[in-house]
Amino acid sequence: MNNSHSSRRATTLRVMPTVPLETKGLVKLKRSDAVRYGVVGLGHIAQTAVLPAFKHAQQNSRLVALFSDDAMKRLELGRRYHVPHVVGYQDYEAFLEEGRLDAVYIALPNSMHCDFVIRAARAGVHILCEKPLGLSERECRVMIAVCKRNQVKLMTAYRLHFEKANLEAMNLSQSGRIGELRYFNSIFSMQARAPNIRLDQDMGGGPLWDLGVYCINAARNLFREEPVEVMGVTATGRDKRFQEVEEMVSATLLFPGERLASFICSFGAADAAVYEVVGTKGRVSIEHAYEYAQRIEMDTTIGERKAVRSFKLRDQFAPELLYFSDCILRNREPEPSGLEGLADVRIVEAIYKSAKTKKPARLARLLKSTRPSLRQEVSLAPVRKPELVHAKGGIT
Repeated sequence: MNNSHSSRRATTLRVMPTVPLETKGLVKLKRSDAVRYGVVGLGHIAQTAVLPAFKHAQQNSRLVALFSDDAMKRLELGRRYHVPHVVGYQDYEAFLEEGRLDAVYIALPNSMHCDFVIRAARAGVHILCEKPLGLSERECRVMIAVCKRNQVKLMTAYRLHFEKANLEAMNLSQSGRIGELRYFNSIFSMQARAPNIRLDQDMGGGPLWDLGVYCINAARNLFREEPVEVMGVTATGRDKRFQEVEEMVSATLLFPGERLASFICSFGAADAAVYEVVGTKGRVSIEHAYEYAQRIEMDTTIGERKAVRSFKLRDQFAPELLYFSDCILRNREPEPSGLEGLADVRIVEAIYKSAKTKKPARLARLLKSTRPSLRQEVSLAPVRKPELVHAKGGIT
């Protein structure tokens, strides 16, 4: 665990504001000039969402390589998606050095993110990495530094930064229509079936890493602030699935202005994905807030007036590809950046520290000038869930 009271130089990062993507402003390219991607890791999220998304991102993104240690996955999925190069992990670095790729989408277990990000950066390849970016603040800072040194872009794959319902909630929360924001509350749970890497401590498993980061990220971007203190509690029943990781985590985050955000995430409860932000004049509630395979519902109450909105099911992964490719082609820093990933990871660490010590954990100041906005919203038709090859279900 890093010392959160170390020098300010070591705990403060500044980034320049990002020019958000405007759908109509994407660089127009010939297919042969599109950003060439390799997908690293062919588990559930890659097969269910990432690989099919390339069909919707053809404007500036092209899938040319798959990386996996499972030969059957490589060959079967390579044939299905007409991918010219299928590569084992042992040849990852050598292939990157050949110059056949411009970017990688890293969809590996959490514990492998840091190593594969660093190796791609050293090869001069841009990186779109699944969340959590790393398993410690130190890992995240190393990744950010290596990418900066090698002049490659690093984006944390927060798909909800491009999703209309969540962006509408952020916009409404900052509009003043629901008054001064006072508190945020969320639950995110699912039943994690064993065996599952999400139940493996060595692989970076646990509900806080996998589910809790969504709640943290939502609270931070609804409040447009970084928390200053956290309290955390873990709990585990008698279920044998939870030998290595906790069953659930509850956390409370204190934000500037004496505002509170609380959430519970669990791998041992029925499916739920809801958050609510409440102000002095009204509130906004989002049902299925963090999901990508269900319709999202928004309830708004302002004074006596109530409104309900339903958002169509959409492809939430192609917008990430379109946006990141645009950043590469225009030489712009992405939002969500590596710093966005770090901001959540350091909070996860602080929650675990608080749960262990049974005391509040203070957070060092973090300067962050970029936040998601409605200008980043991209609406695309949903993809059909394909038949999976050697992959188990789950959420990421």
